[in-house]
Amino acid sequence: MEYRGSSVYDNDDFLSTYLMRRKRQASPNNILEKPVLLQLIGEVRGKKVLDLGCGDAEIGKELLEAGCSFYEGVDGSVNMVGKAQQALTSESSRIHLASMEDWDFPRESYDLVISRLALHYLEDLQKVVQQIHHSLKPGGHFIFSVQHPILTSSINNPEGEQKRSSWLVDDYFKIGNRTEKWMGKDVIKYHRTIEEYFRIINDCGFRVSTLKECTPQRKYFTSEEEYLRRMRVPIILLMSCEKAG
Repeated sequence: MEYRGSSVYDNDDFLSTYLMRRKRQASPNNILEKPVLLQLIGEVRGKKVLDLGCGDAEIGKELLEAGCSFYEGVDGSVNMVGKAQQALTSESSRIHLASMEDWDFPRESYDLVISRLALHYLEDLQKVVQQIHHSLKPGGHFIFSVQHPILTSSINNPEGEQKRSSWLVDDYFKIGNRTEKWMGKDVIKYHRTIEEYFRIINDCGFRVSTLKECTPQRKYFTSEEEYLRRMRVPIILLMSCEKAG
């Protein structure tokens, strides 16, 4: 069975394994992606934030504690939405059960839209980015992370607990769906080159202000071996984009 979008997170066994790995201190989400994401987000006090593919909305708690005026999350997984609603009880937050493709984006409502490692599940990314542009106030920012194209075009993903020690890239310039064996499930993701991400963002009216590949920072690693392994190839791509006034 192949899983599309967020549907894989509604498999209870998969979700349990995923959350166990995701919560690890040494998770790439925590030591590679999150520090860069927070740096790009900067000051959120008084800002209204939309989080697309919010998962359990862990970042929402942090943004509310940092002073954002309202946090709104959207996710297509029933399991993830349930966990997000349990975690966020503030009246300054709201979680929606919907896919990004089908959600009704309000016009010029947000100061900041974020998406963490979710957009590579979308087949029609341009449609969603157009809606994000539509939903941002003039001068608002869209900050997102995706699996780096090196990963989405890399084959021979190891099974089980084995750590990947080599990366074989193939069909890099062939944009489209790839089926990845991920924690025992066949998950469909969409490969795009960095150039293609840039084109979509630019065509939808954004200006890319910052591009990051999450260079590993030694201070976040407790293992020298893991630090050196993560220095070999990029695994996460982030962009910060501004809506022109």
